[in-house]
Amino acid sequence: MNNDELSLFRDMARRAFEAEIAPYYDSWEEEKMVPRSLWNTLGAAGLLCPDVAEEYGGAGTGPDVTLAMIEEMSDMGFGGLASGYGIHSNIVAPYITHHGTDAQKERWLPKMVTGEVVGALGMTEPGAGSDVQGIKTNAVRDGDDWILNGSKIFITNGMHADLVIVAAITDPGKGAKGTSLFLVDTTLPGFERGKKLDKIGQHASDTALLFFQDMRVPAEALLGEVNKGFVIMMQELPRERLGIAAQAVAQAEGALKLTVQYVQERQAFGQPIAKFQNTRFKLAEVKTDIALNRALYERYADQYSRGELTADEAAMLKLASCEMQCKVVDECLQLFGGYGYTTEYPISRFYTDARIQRIYGGSSEIMRELVARSLLGR
Repeated sequence: MNNDELSLFRDMARRAFEAEIAPYYDSWEEEKMVPRSLWNTLGAAGLLCPDVAEEYGGAGTGPDVTLAMIEEMSDMGFGGLASGYGIHSNIVAPYITHHGTDAQKERWLPKMVTGEVVGALGMTEPGAGSDVQGIKTNAVRDGDDWILNGSKIFITNGMHADLVIVAAITDPGKGAKGTSLFLVDTTLPGFERGKKLDKIGQHASDTALLFFQDMRVPAEALLGEVNKGFVIMMQELPRERLGIAAQAVAQAEGALKLTVQYVQERQAFGQPIAKFQNTRFKLAEVKTDIALNRALYERYADQYSRGELTADEAAMLKLASCEMQCKVVDECLQLFGGYGYTTEYPISRFYTDARIQRIYGGSSEIMRELVARSLLGR
């Protein structure tokens, strides 16, 4: 999609978000969940999974359109929804597109496009976060089924999910080399949702504990080959981290917009605080930090579209953009003074929504280790 077409898509999406999300988002934050019907609304508007192939109901665009949707939500301050949308459209759908069978694509992708099915990714466990090799959930073959046992934590879209891609050990003792992925239908017996987790930010994102108790999933639910789950995860991580960077850069831009407006209106010592040198210099630094990260993000997004983005480059991007985001939003909130610490002002939500970005999708510490390994080896 060329720049003019992408701009038109952005404008259309933003108008839809202003009509269907903006008037209600504060109440969704209080309820700590978006309504299930929102997914159907976004699907009806053609905003879910736009880069799914046309034969499965998508628009057949490039990944740039999906990333643009994440950017627009993030810029508008809908951080929790941007995360849920990213899991559904930027992670789960591509997993199925790239590694699913024709039957799996036909079953799941059209319903993900319409919003009839909400997708989630079940990787993290109480004892396995950024280190996905430490998972304990297991699946044992039994005739034409796999019997799944275990639990997952911090699962975005967990309360609404109709489909969860679950990582499970299928060959004990082999660690990563014995891990497989399953497309788990949450209507099957043995699946249970735990409590919705209470978080300091991204409240509109329904984050949950999931449990699998002697859950029978059919053999055709296996995604990719047996024991190749870790390989698939490593192949898909660059896109996941690209999506998180899209959130980081766009949310920083949204925070800056709010701050520029505020400092020109807020008076102190008889003049707008925008007149003070400290304010002006802070804003100049913030704008520069954002511009540098946007340039890197756009460069790597272009590389991804050509199949050239490496794992260590994606790690660098996530590290740089998420660290920048947290710094920038903190600086912006500071310029609001005490008002920035109240929930009445949207900058406070930008601040609390940002903090998780340095953790999920691989913590900043893990990103540093991955980049170091690319330089020095293990």
